[in-house]
Amino acid sequence: MTTEHSPAPFGRALCAMITPFTEAGGLDLDGAQRLADRLVTRGCDGLVLSGTTGESPTTTDAEKAALVTAVREAVGDRARLVAGVGTADTRHTVELALAAEQAGADGLLVVAPYYSRPPQDALEAHFREIADASGLPLALYDIPGRTGTRVEPDTLVRLAGHPRIVAVKDCSYDLLGTQQVMSRTSLAYYAGCDEQILPLYAIGAAGYVSTVANVVPELFRAVLDAFDAGDTGRAALLQRRAVPLVGAMMAAGLPGTVTAKALLGALGLPAGPVRAPLRRADRGTTDALLSAYEELTGQLQV
Repeated sequence: MTTEHSPAPFGRALCAMITPFTEAGGLDLDGAQRLADRLVTRGCDGLVLSGTTGESPTTTDAEKAALVTAVREAVGDRARLVAGVGTADTRHTVELALAAEQAGADGLLVVAPYYSRPPQDALEAHFREIADASGLPLALYDIPGRTGTRVEPDTLVRLAGHPRIVAVKDCSYDLLGTQQVMSRTSLAYYAGCDEQILPLYAIGAAGYVSTVANVVPELFRAVLDAFDAGDTGRAALLQRRAVPLVGAMMAAGLPGTVTAKALLGALGLPAGPVRAPLRRADRGTTDALLSAYEELTGQLQV
């Protein structure tokens, strides 16, 4: 018995990649290239650049474009590159979309405008204007806990009729609403919350966009591979084994950007500091992250 998955326009195993900075706070393009190569070599077939985890609110437009260009140079055609271009300003988002297309992105991630909380008709018009502006396919990012605005299921159903709106990164925490959209459209659903990767994949999602993949890129790829091979027991075991690290990175009161950079730095991998108003994780937090990481990687080798 097999599960019918939605199409995967951006790959199935995606990492929401951090944006490495130098200790002085500048963009570390060499570090970004080394990290991207590691992620792709160890299982990711897609990378999301300049998303929330990539600190998009505090990187400049020029830095966002330079990041796409550098990562494309590093990974070539081994992975799809999705550029986060969402802002609270439709005009600015269009400008970023066009710049990402020119820099070599394969697709765009567009979050619902935050803070202003537009009603659903305005939200729909916002997404359509961006989809009309460039030739790249779009993934809509539904994360009302951060934006304050839900992309309602009926709105997603209507937007699915646009030829360039092809996917959803789902952090809605609304399993019923997600299934309603999946049952009525061909939108590719990507789990945007690491604890939901296997549950959503089991009901037909295309894959995931993971923050935890920054440090263990092979983990959730193994979950999908086991499920596809019919070994649902192993897929469930791997998902459960990830829980302590997922909790430490995503549910401990700090943004995933902070915890991912702390752990990457402790492992000697490209990361650097976060930009204000975010602050580095303290030593105790970093030690706890390392402990959860070491426990998980030890289990993966068994």
